[in-house]
Amino acid sequence: MNAPEAPPPAPAEDLGQPLSARIRARLTAAGERFHANDNIADYLRPGEVGALQSEVEARLRDVLAALVIDIDSDHNTQDTARRVAKMYLNEVFRGRYQPRPDVTEFPNVERLNELMIVGPIMIRSACSHHFCPIMGKLWIGVLPSERCTLIGLSKYARLADWVMSRPQIQEEAIARLADLLAERMQPDGLALVMEADHFCMQWRGVKDTDSKMTNSVMRGAFLKDANLRREFLALLSRKNA
Repeated sequence: MNAPEAPPPAPAEDLGQPLSARIRARLTAAGERFHANDNIADYLRPGEVGALQSEVEARLRDVLAALVIDIDSDHNTQDTARRVAKMYLNEVFRGRYQPRPDVTEFPNVERLNELMIVGPIMIRSACSHHFCPIMGKLWIGVLPSERCTLIGLSKYARLADWVMSRPQIQEEAIARLADLLAERMQPDGLALVMEADHFCMQWRGVKDTDSKMTNSVMRGAFLKDANLRREFLALLSRKNA
């Protein structure tokens, strides 16, 4: 019996290329998407986030120079490129470069089947159109099932932060978080409501400081059962009264 053929070796990387180009090549070879709101942690090797930060810093220095900002003698901007690169990779966009956080899970031993609501969870994200902040609150409603996996209360916030810490639009962000929670928990019903201020409206453009965006995602029983949906939304209204 012939032994199975070994998979072909991965193509050697051109070490003369910038690190960002080598990472893109890995993603492209694997057929993986790398949009602004995608996580690429599986394609990063140890130490590469720090190296990528250095590359981003160098390119940001070029951006500042193109803006005709004297980064050599202006003490306020001499370290701006480093600060912004660190902020992007390790803070506001870290959900792209860090693996999903560990989540404490436990079985639904008591067979809980009543509506529970978590929130408000403070949300910080960024618009992928202008990289302006999106700041708001999130509420999560869960209708457990007997087969449902429950997660620790703080883990809702950790998973939300991991998904939201990427450049994106609000409508896609809340749907992606709903997908993640549904996959991890397998509840009978899942509902999310997010309300946020968008600084791309407040800081630029029409400069409207009063408008907020509110959207929701309903899955399972929340989508099929109008009474359950009304109960969830009524409880949120009372919390915000």
